Amino acid sequence: MTRDRLLRTGGPGRAAAMKTWQLMTLHALAAATFIFLLQRYALNASFDSALLWALTFGGCAAGLAYSQSKR
Repeated sequence: MTRDRLLRTGGPGRAAAMKTWQLMTLHALAAATFIFLLQRYALNASFDSALLWALTFGGCAAGLAYSQSKR
């Protein structure tokens, strides 16, 4: 790519940042889905409890993915 084209599109850093946010979201969704299904069907927890655990683990997974992306 030419230098002018890189400057116009925002450079390679912009695409890398977008990919980082997508991977963080995917990581959080995967963790939340896994823990929800585990709690709800394997451990027979109530819907409210399973949802609370899913939100907690999803948030923790997003935080972990964020901290790993900054290394």
